[in-house]
Amino acid sequence: MTTRTLIDLASACGASLEGDATRAIRGPASLRDARSDEISFCAHPRFRPELERTQAAAVLVPRDMVVERKDLALLRCDNSSRAFTTIVRLFAPPRAKAAPGVHPSAVIDPTAELGAEVSIGALCHVGPLARIGARSVLRAQVEIGEGCQLGEDCEVFPGVVLYEGVRLGSRCVVHAGCVIGSDGHGFEPRPEGWVKIPQCGTVSIEDDVEIGANSAIDRARFGVTRIGRGTKIDNLVHIGHNVVIGPDSMIVAQVGISGSTRLGRGVVVGGQAGLSGHLELGDGVRVGGGAAVVDSWPAGTEVWGFPARPFKEAVRAMAHAARAEQLTKRVRELEQRLKKLEETR
Repeated sequence: MTTRTLIDLASACGASLEGDATRAIRGPASLRDARSDEISFCAHPRFRPELERTQAAAVLVPRDMVVERKDLALLRCDNSSRAFTTIVRLFAPPRAKAAPGVHPSAVIDPTAELGAEVSIGALCHVGPLARIGARSVLRAQVEIGEGCQLGEDCEVFPGVVLYEGVRLGSRCVVHAGCVIGSDGHGFEPRPEGWVKIPQCGTVSIEDDVEIGANSAIDRARFGVTRIGRGTKIDNLVHIGHNVVIGPDSMIVAQVGISGSTRLGRGVVVGGQAGLSGHLELGDGVRVGGGAAVVDSWPAGTEVWGFPARPFKEAVRAMAHAARAEQLTKRVRELEQRLKKLEETR
């Protein structure tokens, strides 16, 4: 197992070291779980109790954090969370690189086009007129539909399904179980019941997008459902038809975005938030976890709550809600006192 000295780790992340420079570190761990040959980090004073109890050999901390313990090596840095990411990367084992070639069990349509050094895993299917860019990797049991296009250096994990006509840019990562390009949820009520609305558009994923496991992105009813360059999508996210997500956005787990909603550049949507359809969120909007967004919001707004509202307003509403039981009890007491006063007249 690879070990690294504290001075090597400090140098790698730009930290100043307080402690034994030659001490060997086996790997990273949380403050709670770290052992005597591991390193952890503390980014905020609220984690000080765990810092005081940790068994770690060393901890990354902000430059100005006061630490009473003398038995703990400290790596002081400007951003301990970001520096810890650098350290984790040093210890993370590289994922095995797929060898170029086509597995014997894969089925490749004769009209499909494969770029140089692609890797096609076991039981994959690449449909008619599909194009796979150079050095792209399809892990086992991937379905690439008719006319799909993948750019260069993509990696698609097992069980992913790309319906016909879906386009992926270069350097995209699609994790296991994703479905991209299935029909949007469109039905019209008729006397005879729900009648399906044709979904004849497509999905376009731009360069450098990563999509988490078991997420679903619907094809447009017409036109394009678009995910902007550099956007990162977590696991279990659903993106409805004709949604447009701007570049460099971050969509966290279990988010649902309804049809025709548009997000600007750099929008962040917290876990389990829900966005109604036909909304506009400007550049840099931040949506708190679990929020129910039913209105459009201009650039730079931070919204929280159910329904979502600006952060300060949401905090006030939560404070009022927390006092509701106390106020109700007080009103009942006053009603009883008033009743007694009326009875004595």
